[in-house]
Amino acid sequence: MSRSRPGTAPSLPPVAPEVFAAAVEGLSTRLRRRLDAAVESLAATSADAAEDGTYGIRCGEDALVTLAPGPSGTITSPDQAHCTCLLSPRCLHRAAALGAAPVADPAPPAGTALPTAPVALPARGPSAGQVRAAEGLWTAAAAVLAAGITAAGAVARAELLRAAHTARLAGLHRAEGAALDVVRHLRDARDPQGAHRVQRPAGPVAALRELLLVTHRLKAADPDPGLIGAAHHHHRPDGPLRLHGVCREPVTGPGALGGVLIHLVDDAGRWYTLRDVAPGGPERARRAGTAHVALRSFLSDHERLSRGGLVVTGAVVAPDGRLLAEPGVRATFAAGRPWAGFAPAAAADRTGDAPPLTGCDVEIVAADGEGVLARIDTGDGPGPAVRLAPAHRHPALAHTANLRRLGACPGLRVRVLGRVDPDRVTTLRPLAVGPVPGAGAATLRLPDEWRDRADLGYDRLCDAHFPAAAPGPPPRAAADASPVDSPLRRVRDLVELAVTGGRRAAAEPASDGDRGAHAAVLRRGGFATGADLYAALGAVAARRPRDAFGRPAGDDLDRYAAQWLATAVYLNGTEAALRRGLWHR
Repeated sequence: MSRSRPGTAPSLPPVAPEVFAAAVEGLSTRLRRRLDAAVESLAATSADAAEDGTYGIRCGEDALVTLAPGPSGTITSPDQAHCTCLLSPRCLHRAAALGAAPVADPAPPAGTALPTAPVALPARGPSAGQVRAAEGLWTAAAAVLAAGITAAGAVARAELLRAAHTARLAGLHRAEGAALDVVRHLRDARDPQGAHRVQRPAGPVAALRELLLVTHRLKAADPDPGLIGAAHHHHRPDGPLRLHGVCREPVTGPGALGGVLIHLVDDAGRWYTLRDVAPGGPERARRAGTAHVALRSFLSDHERLSRGGLVVTGAVVAPDGRLLAEPGVRATFAAGRPWAGFAPAAAADRTGDAPPLTGCDVEIVAADGEGVLARIDTGDGPGPAVRLAPAHRHPALAHTANLRRLGACPGLRVRVLGRVDPDRVTTLRPLAVGPVPGAGAATLRLPDEWRDRADLGYDRLCDAHFPAAAPGPPPRAAADASPVDSPLRRVRDLVELAVTGGRRAAAEPASDGDRGAHAAVLRRGGFATGADLYAALGAVAARRPRDAFGRPAGDDLDRYAAQWLATAVYLNGTEAALRRGLWHR
């Protein structure tokens, strides 16, 4: 007896990187050319999960692929994937099924104690084997960059996974993790349910920048111990965790996922999250705001937790700060902390891999479409102009309605907490707002049970929450409060275009005669280095070496990847400095 699950990718078990890479290596050149189409065709089929834990994928009339994960639920050996066709195991069906499955996180060998801190390198730097492993990863990553994430298919993913496995065997944990992150972005870009992510390329850009930077430095035998990293694993704190709720964040994702993320902080300022996400889309995200907390023995809901707190014993914490509902975890409700106790910029110190939250006090200037124009309150008066934009625009969530209500009250002072838009340094996407301490009648008046905070995705602001007569902005304040997006926008556009569209796309702006004009604008703005890098990246992307007869004479992928990396590192560092200067005064 079996049960059918529609949609192949969500129902298949995770596959170890080396298993998929080996399956692709066993294919003939002709079958490799057909692999991408075969993986995509599986999106229209269904996988049958049997009671014995195996998965069956029908590939035409004469082929049935069976995946039999081990006790961990992961395919870790080639012997756990079988096909009934005559070409098995070197068949297209088996490789396509493995390629359609999610990539598994690397598991530690049985009985191996993993380090909790980066492994120190000897004074002479990485070993010869580690340098070779880094060179292999660099080559695979450079090929992905040249093709672009929308064009790099299953074969490119397999080459990157093979190089990642070699890096793992060499003990390069940080490089392996970066490679697997790139692979997941490649898979999302080819997934019809995740194709929308390509429109926001900040994630793939960061993943490729990290991978190329780490491997570039390892190739050069850089002795920095941080380049080796440590194998990521969950840990248990020595004692109980005393956590305070900060806010609720609606979560939506590919594959119609929806839910809520609770942000918490301990007395030492370390940040944690509690995640409740499952299929259901924005409607489930809305309902999850008041749903029961999915943590063992904890009898409360997400709304109460976000305004209160909890004490966790036997806690299990993921590397990115997520609290996990593992066996042995016990949690009890505890009093929270008023929002006035959180410093505006405290959320910038968040630990783990999740993007940090940014907090500040602002003065509302005017409505701006779905968003709000505001000025940062520096303590000495209005500061730089910024834009508050909805974190989610779906009507099932309250972000847009709440921002419109705030925009209708110029002169109001509010404390905001959210994420800086990665594409616009002057735009903040707030998750929660609260009154500014000491602002008197010119700030919000929230109910006592809200504990000085309104979660913009769930709570609805109304007239009773606003002062009767908030002071209006000075004359021409709205006209003068139009924020300027990052002056490095041209550089960011080119860096992102190179990642999504590949080298050919990055070369197109260089052929239309505008490259020099854009570089001149950057130079006039004081970004001489940015202007030079912008011009150089376009020129290298457009360069095609040819021999004496005019034929293509090899490809300088190394030079192109190095030029893109230099531009991406400069962009990341400069925009980070701009964000610190704007939001964390």
